[in-house]
Amino acid sequence: MSKEIGITVKKNENFSEWYTQIVLKAHLADYAPVKGLIVLRPYGYSIWESLKSSLDQKLKATGHENGFLPILIPESLLSKESDHFAGFTPEVFWVTHSGETEIGDRLALRPTSEALAYSMYSKWIKSWRDLPMKINFWNTALRAEIKATKPFLRTSEFLWQEGHTVHATKEEAEEEVMSILDMYKKTVEEELAIPVITGKKSEKEKFVGAVYTTTMESIMPDGKALQMGTSHFLGQNFSKPFDVKFLDKQNVETFAWQTSWGVSWRLIGALIMLHGDDKGLVLPPRVAPIQVVIIPIYYSPTDRDAVLRKSSEIKETLVKHNLRVHIDARDEVTPGYKFNDWEMKGVPLRIEIGPKDLAKGKTVLVRRDNLKKTDLPFENTEEGVLSMLNEIQQGLYENAKNLLKEKTKNVIDFEEFKSEMEKGAFLNSPWCGETKCEEIIKESTGADIRVIPFDVKNDESTCIICKNPSKTYAIFARSY
Repeated sequence: MSKEIGITVKKNENFSEWYTQIVLKAHLADYAPVKGLIVLRPYGYSIWESLKSSLDQKLKATGHENGFLPILIPESLLSKESDHFAGFTPEVFWVTHSGETEIGDRLALRPTSEALAYSMYSKWIKSWRDLPMKINFWNTALRAEIKATKPFLRTSEFLWQEGHTVHATKEEAEEEVMSILDMYKKTVEEELAIPVITGKKSEKEKFVGAVYTTTMESIMPDGKALQMGTSHFLGQNFSKPFDVKFLDKQNVETFAWQTSWGVSWRLIGALIMLHGDDKGLVLPPRVAPIQVVIIPIYYSPTDRDAVLRKSSEIKETLVKHNLRVHIDARDEVTPGYKFNDWEMKGVPLRIEIGPKDLAKGKTVLVRRDNLKKTDLPFENTEEGVLSMLNEIQQGLYENAKNLLKEKTKNVIDFEEFKSEMEKGAFLNSPWCGETKCEEIIKESTGADIRVIPFDVKNDESTCIICKNPSKTYAIFARSY
């Protein structure tokens, strides 16, 4: 593959440029005419569809239903919950005119849907019999990101799902918060092969309007953190201003308890950064749109017919195992071009088959993660392919887990903290719980609290800033 077509920089030398080239050259997305927006190409969208399908099944299996919300929200509605409104105001796009006519109440292009959804929930919920209400929305959100944009990671419009649930009791709502976070963790670790640390956000970093926010965080190869998903306990902070209440079993009118939660196409960005290499994408088999690509190799019409026939037989065998298989029968490009093309697109496993392979009764399997080649007899095709796909999936997870371990450090001295943060890392440090100390760290290093792990164990240590007794350990990092 020529330099113009292939990746022209190395991942460990120019990470940002490497990432952008993969997005563009693997045909995942392209830049839109408006700054801060991207166009998702079919191959990129197919990865999102794979994630969406998996998560959608899990949500429906746990009693969640899908709905649809419009994109415009009146300012008067958005401002009903004051903290929430204030937190999003800097990022809101506003519609002020209809044609040439100025409209009265400005309309926000949906930054998130709490206000809109709960104004409807107040109409739909009357009795305890209407609860729990668990609705999920697959849609887009718009937030003004004009500086330092990055495809999938920071754009002004992004694909996501946002769930909004209503419950009769505090306990039930909090159970929902944790159930969703566990669902997210399972999906990201088992399917995207990305290990995460789960826990709570600090008061400063929580979702505006929430009682508390739970999060899952991962670290990228450049040492920056990426928030992979959040699940919020809203308490009654929204049910009261939006009048979401119900008659309980004793016929007493009660304000409901609520949650909201979501993940976005940011997961695709994490996938690229963690698993990709100098040849392009490396996709975990469970989310790859194409799990196996078959490359027929032939040099004459006679060879072509025989090789394509065997390729089709292999495909039919693998498809019976619900594998996503593609035969690249293009005649206008060489086998070498095809190899590089599919390596760029990160297909987990490549099967090469030519006349000599037919004569020997075998195929050649090439793993995308390590490019290792293996000869496989025809009779062992099913077992060999399935086994190798599992090895690739597990291997990618273990590699990412090792990266997380290498880049997570315990630091109790602030001078060391500043030095290590320059290198890029998750720094696990004692903290007194005061926002003032959190802000000093942010101002001094650019790092903030990414997560306070659920399994954190405090000791007799002192806060890394004020030296007062610490209340907890928190993981700090710079982030995307």
